[in-house]
Amino acid sequence: MSVLEEAHPARSSAVEAATPPLAVDLDGTLVASDLLLESCLLLVKRSPWRLFLLPFWLLRGRAHLKRRLAECVIPNAATLPYRPELVAFLRAEKRRGRTLVLATGADRAVAQAVAQELGLFDEIIASDGIDNLHGAAKRDRLIARFGRGGFDYAGNSASDGAICAAARKSILVAPAAGLRQVASHLDVECEFAAKPPDLAVYLHALRPHHWFKNALAFVPLLAAHRLFDVPLLVHAALACASLCLCASSIYLLNDLLDLPEDRRHPHKKQRMLASGRLPILQAVALIPLLLLGALALGLAQPPLFLAIIGLYCLLMLAYCLRLRDLKGFDTLTLAAGYTLRVAAGSAAVGVPVASWLLVACFLFFFGLALLKRYAELSVMRRLDGADARARAYEVVHSGRIALIGCVSSYLALALFSVQLDALPGFAAGIGLLVAWVFCCLLFAWLSLMWWMAGAGRIHSDPMSFAVNDPASRTIILLMAAALAVAAWP
Repeated sequence: MSVLEEAHPARSSAVEAATPPLAVDLDGTLVASDLLLESCLLLVKRSPWRLFLLPFWLLRGRAHLKRRLAECVIPNAATLPYRPELVAFLRAEKRRGRTLVLATGADRAVAQAVAQELGLFDEIIASDGIDNLHGAAKRDRLIARFGRGGFDYAGNSASDGAICAAARKSILVAPAAGLRQVASHLDVECEFAAKPPDLAVYLHALRPHHWFKNALAFVPLLAAHRLFDVPLLVHAALACASLCLCASSIYLLNDLLDLPEDRRHPHKKQRMLASGRLPILQAVALIPLLLLGALALGLAQPPLFLAIIGLYCLLMLAYCLRLRDLKGFDTLTLAAGYTLRVAAGSAAVGVPVASWLLVACFLFFFGLALLKRYAELSVMRRLDGADARARAYEVVHSGRIALIGCVSSYLALALFSVQLDALPGFAAGIGLLVAWVFCCLLFAWLSLMWWMAGAGRIHSDPMSFAVNDPASRTIILLMAAALAVAAWP
């Protein structure tokens, strides 16, 4: 059965003889991503329960799976990570009058969306729900259409080797190791290289600059004035490391599910997954590895610690799948996640935390979560004007977000201030004086952050911005120094 979508346009015989049609692969070649995996992620995000249908669809073949996915979701072709050098080359070939064919194993509907977005292709050859045009099947379809050696082919994967061997000339685009091994036997016209992901790419995707948030595991020791108790300090450090691995796995999952939104954002589009620098499949494989590492570190802790870590992971999973798209629930969930880190530190070291301190932590981080949404709205307002959105929030919500966020932040600070004398080592003398200095600095920092957010200067996570902004970083260093003095035995 033919899967051709458009009639082949007329070309002069001289042009066809000189420049045969150029067939271009889609996944990994034209775009630095795998659209089948992206479709699965979109499905999980929109209808998580349909994840259980995937094995049944796959039993009827990959072509059927792709068709059913395309009936449910289609990746946004306007924001895909196209390879700019290849697109520029294709545009030049198009101007020369060359026939361009989008030849892909993706479903026809997905291929149509891409072709319509780029406006480059004269013909589409794609999977149709019955035939899965991958590897040898795609080669046979191209030979049947243009004849052996009657077309050129641009591909990237090892399965493209058989197609390149049947083509007149080949164009290699970020070639995989398997394709490069057979490249010596091919007539290669040119190659568009792409730097494979290195350690820096993986680390960036794990967001180590967010790991300092897990220092909340040390709060119980600080509050109990036992920060320099070495055995307990070791347990707190292990708890912090376990939390870092858990948090990184959640960040990866969040980025996987946020691909369309991140690609529309002026700054988040540079993230490793959104930009295509980190392959989706590798990110998916990293998530269970990180969780296993967190579990291994957690085994050295009391059972209550593992229970809290498990609750934290479930809460963050619910956030990624659904809660982040619900007004109010998203920020409450983030605040609960941060408060659970304090509780996890308490369980690890066996030092109880006063209930008022947990309430203060929850209110403080609830305010920071609202600050993040307020900052996102400020950024998106510059792009989309009055129609700007950030998650479930609209521009009209900005005033209420700022009001509730400020009240929550300053209420947390007030609660902490009036309870200072309840903390060991802070009740009198130099400890109390330094604690008050810390409170004044925290007040100044909160005020600065809300002002920066309103001015649209916070383009990323507020805590990440805070450690990079000179004024904010100075205040944070002064607060850290005050805490160190107050905690000294």
